[in-house]
Amino acid sequence: MRSGLLKSLTVLPGFLLTVSCVEDTARQNPAVVGRLEDKSIREASGLARSQRQTDLFWVINDNGAKEIVHAIDGRGARLGEFDLRKSRNVDWEDLSSFTLDGKAYLMVADIGDNDAKRDHRTLYFVEEPAPEKDAKATLDWALDYTYPDGPRDAEAAAVDIDERRVLILSKRDRPPQLYALPLRADPDAPVVAQLLGNVDSLEKPSRRDIEFAPKTKDWHWQPVGMDISANGAAAVILTYRYVYYYRRDADQDWFAALNASPARISLGNFENAESVSFGADEWTVYVTGEDEHARLLRIDFSGAKTE
Repeated sequence: MRSGLLKSLTVLPGFLLTVSCVEDTARQNPAVVGRLEDKSIREASGLARSQRQTDLFWVINDNGAKEIVHAIDGRGARLGEFDLRKSRNVDWEDLSSFTLDGKAYLMVADIGDNDAKRDHRTLYFVEEPAPEKDAKATLDWALDYTYPDGPRDAEAAAVDIDERRVLILSKRDRPPQLYALPLRADPDAPVVAQLLGNVDSLEKPSRRDIEFAPKTKDWHWQPVGMDISANGAAAVILTYRYVYYYRRDADQDWFAALNASPARISLGNFENAESVSFGADEWTVYVTGEDEHARLLRIDFSGAKTE
C-alpha cells in the first residue's frame, strides 16, 4: 500500500492539514490566497475554473439567491457576473466547467433537496461568456431528471467529458451513492439517473458522530462538492472536513477510481466549506465556503500518491 505525500505546501497558522491514503502521514497547511471580494457572494455553493482564460473562476450562490453566476480571479477579486436567463435557483449546489466540441461550457447543478421532496432536479448548461459587468447569458440547454430510488439530496456534481455524462454524488446517504446522467438528452423524454453504486472511500461517521450531529450541526462526513480535472486524470471530492484527491488509470472508469484510496487533506478550522475546483492543472485545487468574504484556499497535490 502506498502512502500519500505532499512535497510542498505553503504553511499558514490556524489550519490543520493531513495527507493520506488510509492513515494521515503528514501535517502541513493549505494556502489562503485571498477572500471573496464581492459581498453579494454570501453562500458560495459552487466554484469552477474558466475554460476560456487563465486566472478566472466562476461562483454561484446557494438557494434563494438570484440566478447570477459571478466571476472572480484567483485571489477572490470581483471580475463581473452574468444573469443566467431561463433558469431558476431552487437550490443551486455545484458548478462545473468543461469543453465540448471546441466550445467552453458551464454546468449549474440545481440538485439540492434538504428534505428529499423535490419531484425532479435540473442541470443548466450555458456556453461560457466573457466576465463582464451585469451581463446576461442565454441558456443553451437544460436537463431535468429524477432518481431511480426516490428523491435524494446532493451537492456534488462533475462533468465526465470522456464519457459525455454528468456524475452526481448524494449527500445524506451513508455511504454516499454515485449516479450518472447523459450530458444531453431528448428534452421530451423522462431522464432517470443511473445508480452506479456506493462510494466507500470517504471517511465514515461514527455512531457518536451521527447521534450528536443534529445538536452540533457537524455533518463533517457529507460530500458537498466534486470536480474532475480538464484532462480527465484526477478528481476531487469535498466534504465539510476534508478534500479527497483521486487519480485515474487510463483504462479505469470514475466509479472504480473514486472507490480507490485517495490522498486526503484536512481543512482544519475552515467552516462551511462548500465549493471545490481544480486550478490550471490537475494538481492544484481551490476551495471556498458559504460565508460573506469567505477565504479562498489553494492546495497543491503535486507529489500526492493514491492507490
